[in-house]
Amino acid sequence: MGNIKIFDTTLRDGEQSPGCSMNIKEKIEMARHLELLKVDIIEAGFAAASQGDFNAVKSVAKEINSTCVASLSRALTKDIDSSWEAVKYAKYPRIHVFIATSDIHMEYKLEKKPAEVLEQATEMVRYAKKYCEDIEFSAEDASRSDPKFLCRVFERVIKAGATVINIPDTVGYSAPEEFAALIRYLRENVGGMDKVDVSVHCHDDLGLAVANSLAAVKAGANQIECTINGIGERAGNAALEELVMNLKTRRDYYDADCNVDTKQIYKGSRLLTGITGVKVQPNKSIVGENAFAHESGIHQHGMLANKKTYEIMTPESIGLNENKMVLGKHSGRHAFNERVRDLGFNIEIDKSDELFKQFKALADKKKTMSDRDIEALIRDTIIKDTPELYKLESYVINTGNTITPTSSISLVGSNGERVEKVAIGFGPVDASFNAINEIVGLPIQLDEYSIDAVTEGRDAQGEVSVKIKSDGKAAKGYGLSTDVIEASIKAYINAIDNLLIAI
Repeated sequence: MGNIKIFDTTLRDGEQSPGCSMNIKEKIEMARHLELLKVDIIEAGFAAASQGDFNAVKSVAKEINSTCVASLSRALTKDIDSSWEAVKYAKYPRIHVFIATSDIHMEYKLEKKPAEVLEQATEMVRYAKKYCEDIEFSAEDASRSDPKFLCRVFERVIKAGATVINIPDTVGYSAPEEFAALIRYLRENVGGMDKVDVSVHCHDDLGLAVANSLAAVKAGANQIECTINGIGERAGNAALEELVMNLKTRRDYYDADCNVDTKQIYKGSRLLTGITGVKVQPNKSIVGENAFAHESGIHQHGMLANKKTYEIMTPESIGLNENKMVLGKHSGRHAFNERVRDLGFNIEIDKSDELFKQFKALADKKKTMSDRDIEALIRDTIIKDTPELYKLESYVINTGNTITPTSSISLVGSNGERVEKVAIGFGPVDASFNAINEIVGLPIQLDEYSIDAVTEGRDAQGEVSVKIKSDGKAAKGYGLSTDVIEASIKAYINAIDNLLIAI
């Protein structure tokens, strides 16, 4: 049985998805969970893209101990230099070099002849090899490239020192059998292909990213590139959770397995949605809210008789274990910290103390605390750990169906100065945002606003996420409270803090 390496690019390709940008602290938190998930490679970013990306890749490289950390580079010396300066702190560093090989990309994007691309690819792999042993080479848009030209490129870069050859379906163009045929052709016709890892990176433009990746496994690929929840540019990437559970559930068919700890899958999905504010649809495979729900009477009858009638995998296999220990206001620090660890979070001691105080304060308002409540608290107090340029001191709302909603907001700035403004709006939330705008003094446009209940019941916490823009800059914000107006105000202030820090 073959072992398939899982190359996770949530922090790089996934973050390029609109609305999915992450700050350094969020990337580190996500990387920690990917390490806990036991993926084989974490692509931490594109170090040459910006100083922020460089810092993020470097921070992840320093943080991760047991997993390979990679940085993407164009086939340019400056990109490769930047990648190495960022990943050299990793225990297992990898430089990932790419260049386009399809006729349309070479002619219109690169404006180069095939011979020039061949030479550039070879020289840049050789250049990267002087920094580290593990070099991955990707032929961008490989699925639309001339297979004979691919053979020439791959043979040359393998001789130059590439240890991983990646064959991307960059625009999601291939069909499964067609893509499998390409993998087989390359394995049979590229000299040295048996000495390197053969990787695939499939996009989901036609909804076939997972199918194409698995077809490639059957054809001999031994590394799959993917993202949690399938996030990524355009329609996204192959979803890690779907690939892994296919390999685990159908070992008999694929004759392959991977090292991923599947019990961390659901936690990873929830962590990512909390960081980005981008939720998965209820009927999403594996991690959707309805993935293990059964409403049909026929289905329910079968499930009661034998769960295998309608469940080919168990909820427990992806980490949806029922929590038998109920936490509440009388729970102690030990029980709370144990539950946090069970949920897959590694919390520093000083943050743990603050988190426990938040837990006790919320537990006084609620009868019982669910795992989702605790996850939301963690996201609110740790993952969104942005320096507070503005802090909410107080708010007073006047609203009703016969008066114009009015909000009085008092904020304290980083300099300790207290500012209070009053504004009206179409509703209490709009009025509050208008008052905050007057305090900050920026032309702010609200692009997105969403609110969700963390759990069921009248005492549920409200999670609010917002996206704002100002002078061409965009930022996300997150807020949590049992009062949805307070959660909205917190989210808006958090977004403004993120915006000002970015500026």
